[in-house]
Parts: sequence; structure tokens; C-alpha cells
Amino acid sequence: MIVLDQVYKRYSHPDQNGWFDAVHPTSLTIDQGEVFGLIGFSGAGKSTLLRLINLLERPDGGKVIVDGQNLTSLSTAQLRKARQNIGMIFQQFNLLSNLTVADNVAFPLKIAGWSTADINKRVKECLAIVDLEDRINHYPAQLSGGQKQRVGIARALAPSPHVILADEPTSALDPFTTRSVLDCLKEINKQFGVTIVMVTHEMQVIRNICNRAALMEQGKIVEIAEIKDHQILANSTLASKLIEGF
Repeated sequence: MIVLDQVYKRYSHPDQNGWFDAVHPTSLTIDQGEVFGLIGFSGAGKSTLLRLINLLERPDGGKVIVDGQNLTSLSTAQLRKARQNIGMIFQQFNLLSNLTVADNVAFPLKIAGWSTADINKRVKECLAIVDLEDRINHYPAQLSGGQKQRVGIARALAPSPHVILADEPTSALDPFTTRSVLDCLKEINKQFGVTIVMVTHEMQVIRNICNRAALMEQGKIVEIAEIKDHQILANSTLASKLIEGF
């Protein structure tokens, strides 16, 4: 489903010999229907690695393959079309404040050229999935943080993507709201088989929703651990981080 083949990202930096490696050469395979977590401290490179998957950050080398398609070899127009199969959920929601909930969810569908009738039908379907049908004509300022994030989830789900990338989707939420958002994502994964890749610095999020998780440090994946029944298997660094509270 998702294959990263020796992808890396570096930035110019005057204080580090001219370059800073945000992500060192990394290879990773994420299976169809998996919920995969990327966890690490701030600056570990996890958000950069996530954004390499849909080329919001273009890698300086290596290949990114999603659904058998090498995204790094596509033209701009081809990449734009391929991204319709990759939804994105942001930490700060990224809703358009001057648009209603319905129009925010409809936004990617309008860009993709859907008909008005199909857009209206799909918007209602997606808002039902996240239990926000009664907020369809509200504006973002009228919503709670959890409701805003569920609108973000509905927007990501609207084009029926095969993959959803979530960048710290619960870090701005309280614990109760975090649980409701994670339950929503778990149900979407279960019902539609959508592959979810999630960045977080919260071990409880990893335990709650992920099948596997990678620990990142200084731009490198240092370990990948399996999670089953909300427990991290084996005597892993991730397990010790869990005990320490990360």
C-alpha cells in the first residue's frame, strides 16, 4: 500500500555544516488497512516523514510508492490527481473560517470536479459518519475543538481516499475529546478499510488506535513495534517509553 524506499529530506542550515537532515534515508512499508503510528519527541522528523508520503514535502532522494504508483515520478497534474486518494488531517484543523461545515467538506470535491448533486450527497454521508449532520450550516467559529477536528476528518474522507495522513490530530484536544476523535478514526478504518498513518507524541494515542508504530529520533526510525489489544509487544524501546510516560 505505502512503500518508502530510501527517502530522505534535508534543508540548508548555516550552523550544521551547511545541511540539516530532517529525515535520513528511510525505508518503510505500511500495509493496506493498517493504522500505523509515528511517535517521537519534537524535531524527531515524524511530521516531515508523514508529509513525504503525499509529497507535501518533496524528498531529496528515494521513492514514494502509494497504491503501486511511484509518486516521485509523476508530473504536477498527475500528482494532483493521485493526491485525491490521500486525505490529510491537520493538527490545527485548517478549516476555512468563511465557509460553512458543508462547504469545508465539499471543498476537495469541488477541486476534483464533482457535480453539485454528487457533492451534496457525499457531504451528507461524511457528516453522518462523524456525527455532525446537525452542524451542516454552522461555521467553524461556532464549533468546539472536537467538532472542528471531526469536520477535518469528514473533509479528508470526502473523496473516498485509500489513505488518510493525520498530523498530531489530537494534540489540541482534551482527553475526552481525544477519545471521541480516535473512536471516529477507528470506525472509519474498520468500516472502509482506509489505511491511516498518524503522527503523535502521545503514547496513549499509539496504544489506543495503532496496529504498529515507529519510534523516530533525530530523523531516523530507530524501532518499529507491533501493538495488540492496546499493548506494545516485545521488550521494546517503545514499551520502555510507555512505562516512563514518554
